[in-house]
Amino acid sequence: MKKSFSNVLAAGLLTASSVMALNAQAMSDQPEPSGYTQTKHPIMLVQGILAFDSIAGVEYWYKITEKLEDEGATVYTAHINAFNNSVERGEQLIKELENIRATKPEIEKFNLVAHSQGGLTSRYVMSVRPDLVASVTTMGSPHTGAPIADVLNKVFPEDTLLGTAYEVVADAAGTLIDKLSGDGVGKGDTRSLTAEFTTAGAAEFNAQYPLGLPTESCGEGPASVTVNGHDIRLYSWGGADTFTNVADPLDYLFGTTGLLFAGENSDGITGSCASHFGTVIRDDYKMNHGDLINQVLGLHSLFSTDPLSLYRTHANRLKQAGL
Repeated sequence: MKKSFSNVLAAGLLTASSVMALNAQAMSDQPEPSGYTQTKHPIMLVQGILAFDSIAGVEYWYKITEKLEDEGATVYTAHINAFNNSVERGEQLIKELENIRATKPEIEKFNLVAHSQGGLTSRYVMSVRPDLVASVTTMGSPHTGAPIADVLNKVFPEDTLLGTAYEVVADAAGTLIDKLSGDGVGKGDTRSLTAEFTTAGAAEFNAQYPLGLPTESCGEGPASVTVNGHDIRLYSWGGADTFTNVADPLDYLFGTTGLLFAGENSDGITGSCASHFGTVIRDDYKMNHGDLINQVLGLHSLFSTDPLSLYRTHANRLKQAGL
């Protein structure tokens, strides 16, 4: 009986040891980050309007952060107003970048990767605080304005009853989005946002912050700029389609707003030429304004580039450039 118990105990210990060994082997077999997206400087994702990180589990940058981090990138997401002009949002972003550097002294600069209005927000930051910026990449940013803004300004003119109602409702929606996403920023200003993206408003912004823009219509901007002794690399890409997936609800919105471009290639919000900034990687991806951030829920054209692969490839591009 004693011998039998000893044998059972020994067998149990052997089995436990084998299981532990197998678990250890399995853990060691898990793929480590490849380093493909491991840039020298962290990536800061800068949103366009709405500007939430995640609300009720819905991400603005759908699966993009995860994709980049899986292969070695360090990624942050901006906490800025949902609805506000790019200068105010830029000041909020500067404060956040400073706070990150204060807690992590090893961080010198950031690669700003920005969608839509986030591109103008990032342009402001690089112009006034170049010490914080290693590179700026814009995707679908309406650098020369967006037709929908001109329409909204005409339909809801300032200093009218209809215009005031528009501002009250939109400002309240922006405040709600800011609170739900935990951005910790003050009240936004929808009117200043709309005005900024009219043809006249964009021209005024560009006159103040021209760095990186093409000098001729639909041309390419400089590959880099030097601001107060700080070299900053510049890139952009954009979409040229409005309806890419019948199952995506946003396609019906962008398919409608895209009519304002009267046949010009656009992503539904931004004209292909208006997206040009710095080195133009491409301006004709079969993507609309939502596809550029892998929305909604990753629905995009089945016959074009996966949006996630654009971010992965670009992170490696930044890495190869020593950024």
